[in-house]
Amino acid sequence: MDSLATKDSGDLAALGYKQKLDRPLGSFSSFAASFSYLSILTGTFQLFYVGYAAGGPAAWWTWPITFAGQFLIALCFAEVAAHYPVAGGVYQWSKYVGSGGWGWMTGWVYLCCQIVTVSAVALAVQTTLPQIDPRFQFIGDPAAEQDQARNAVVLGCVVIALTTVLNLAGVKLLSLVNNVGVVAELSGSVLLVVLLLGCLQRGPDVVMDTQGKGTGVGYLGPFLAAALMSSYVMYGFENAGLLAEETRDPRKTAPRAILQALGAVAILGGTLLLLGLMAAANLSDPALGKKDGGLPLIIKDALGGTVGKMLLCDVILAVTVCALTVQTGAVRLIFGMARDNNLPFSHTLARISARSKTPLVPALLTGLLAALPLAVNFNNRKIIDAIIPASVVLANLAYLLVTTPLLLRRMRGWPGWGGSGAKGVFSLGRWGLAINAVAVVWGVFNIVNIGWPRPDDDTTWLEANAAWLFSGVLVLAGAGYYVFLQRRKTRILEEHRA
Repeated sequence: MDSLATKDSGDLAALGYKQKLDRPLGSFSSFAASFSYLSILTGTFQLFYVGYAAGGPAAWWTWPITFAGQFLIALCFAEVAAHYPVAGGVYQWSKYVGSGGWGWMTGWVYLCCQIVTVSAVALAVQTTLPQIDPRFQFIGDPAAEQDQARNAVVLGCVVIALTTVLNLAGVKLLSLVNNVGVVAELSGSVLLVVLLLGCLQRGPDVVMDTQGKGTGVGYLGPFLAAALMSSYVMYGFENAGLLAEETRDPRKTAPRAILQALGAVAILGGTLLLLGLMAAANLSDPALGKKDGGLPLIIKDALGGTVGKMLLCDVILAVTVCALTVQTGAVRLIFGMARDNNLPFSHTLARISARSKTPLVPALLTGLLAALPLAVNFNNRKIIDAIIPASVVLANLAYLLVTTPLLLRRMRGWPGWGGSGAKGVFSLGRWGLAINAVAVVWGVFNIVNIGWPRPDDDTTWLEANAAWLFSGVLVLAGAGYYVFLQRRKTRILEEHRA
């Protein structure tokens, strides 16, 4: 182990950084870091109603299609993670394959995404907790959309407070909680699949049923709108790379974890969604397309109140661990950027606690910033509808800011020009250029599709355009800050320089 630790520290020193974080994470913990970010039981339970309302049962096909596109990006990320095992993930990868400006912009966009994602995931508690016990609806009428939104903010802030405390405690406790949560989520997902097999009401051809969506104008529009469900689940798979400096042998461990996590979520999640549709008591029930119904309602109806509620408790654990992991990723991203003097008050943000071996100030900061969108939108009944598309757009934009310069580098011969020490680990070989090119095309398509405004009679122009407006403002603000204030300040802080 000492020789491996020396090798890992040497790899980090070759990239210019001094080893300051502990390295307690092994293969399963690295897998768990990506798996819990993706979280089958968070995204599918939170947004099933969106996909179903837009596309009916046939919306299931967005799942394998989205997986195929995201897996291409994951393959590219696995390769760069093998070359650059350093905290910061997409920020560092974009910096090394692109430039300092590319890296800063990628880090800024993805940091905004992670803060918004913590808020969005915390709101998922509202989808399930009041269905376990109505007493968790602390505010007003559980059937009123306005009161649902207000209650979601209260529950979400409680979740964020808990995850912030755990982030302050250090990576060893984080890893333990995360591993327990992932084991519980994997076990719960498999158990759900097994139990639903005994409750089937119809065959797998249910996924061909469009329920007349898009009649007269074609099904493509509703189908593309339904893709928000699967796109929301399938980002964050690179989180193992964000924790590279806390992982043993990250050149081999992180790439494998990235691909295994996305593959496991795709298989288990797709099976769960299919069996849920096959086991639903009544596919015509309008509650399946509403926030207070959806997949949790199917589970309760199919498995009965007691068993269904017990499994929904597992969903609550998965949501909490997902929020914890996303926030942990944000903390490491802030640390990685601050260590390069790329943020205001970088010396403070890059300071590691001698006791917990974790960046304390970024943990507090991410908790406060994640709670802020919830607090200022307390009376906004459309808060979930606005936050989730914005988080998906920002995530995939950050991915595009990695895959695009990576493609340009490949056209000039990458990875032949660098990446010493990565020989013998994950490589796309001669397929790299083609995979990378298609990944870029997919990334552009996914961003346009999720950000595309889809107004209805109950949506204002601002609400319909919130995803791209919010993302655009953040990108312009970040670009302005970098050009006028930041670009000449970037350097590795002396206390972190190898």
